[in-house]
Amino acid sequence: MSETASVSREMGASPERIWSLVSDLSRMGDWSPENTGGTWLKGATGPTNGARFRGTNAHGKNSWTTNITVDTCEPAREIAFEVTAGGFKVARWSYRIEATPSGARVTETWFDRRSAISRAVGKAVSGTSHDAEQTRSGIEVTLERLARAAESTS
Repeated sequence: MSETASVSREMGASPERIWSLVSDLSRMGDWSPENTGGTWLKGATGPTNGARFRGTNAHGKNSWTTNITVDTCEPAREIAFEVTAGGFKVARWSYRIEATPSGARVTETWFDRRSAISRAVGKAVSGTSHDAEQTRSGIEVTLERLARAAESTS
């Protein structure tokens, strides 16, 4: 059974400001409680459709890497990417940004793409089950940190 988690948050910043932060995947570790950052691959220097990225992650004492491919890149509107590990589908993440009168609404969504076997292997590697409830909680933390950065004037 595939799970999904999605959270929206209003931010007092322009869609362009939010985009500049959330589309820099190498800074995702600044917002996420689990992702610690990563690097662009194969000559990519930023998000474009098809760009590849190696993500680094940690949970407690456990750490692991993932492979990411950007599949949607609409500046100031949306970025989405597919995550794989060891050649297996893990998840699809998306960030939608919608202008509002006071700034923007950001919606972060996680679509679980793991098979039952991938879930078991993933739990052994990461030390956690990565279910929808845990992921939703992590998204709330990510959006809180992103909002603080986006709304900062420094």
